[in-house]
Amino acid sequence: QVQLVESGGGSVQAGESLTLSCAASVPISSTCGMDWYRQAPGKERELVSTISNGGTTTYADSVKDRFTISQDNAKRTLYLQMNSLKTEDTAMYYCAARVKKYTLGITRCPDAPNAWGQGTQVTVSS
Repeated sequence: QVQLVESGGGSVQAGESLTLSCAASVPISSTCGMDWYRQAPGKERELVSTISNGGTTTYADSVKDRFTISQDNAKRTLYLQMNSLKTEDTAMYYCAARVKKYTLGITRCPDAPNAWGQGTQVTVSS
């Protein structure tokens, strides 16, 4: 079973930066892509950013130009560099992976994440 362990959360002032890390128990190449989600109290979980196996990235409009997703295949680690943090970025941040499935010799990519980390809290105060 794939394990994902996030770290790097904390409490910062608005305008400051944080970098989240997500260590995977399997090679990143065994996934079709990895994602960062977040969930604030009383709100639904929100997709923040994605990165495909080929390095293609996407961002939610609310974090575009402030957050950067990246991965280090050798370290099996996913990152989220968060700059110019705002109070509305306060949330629990989760790492997720779309782990490849192998069925009868065919590799399939799940439409949704099938592995999740436990989350790391980010609190931004004004």
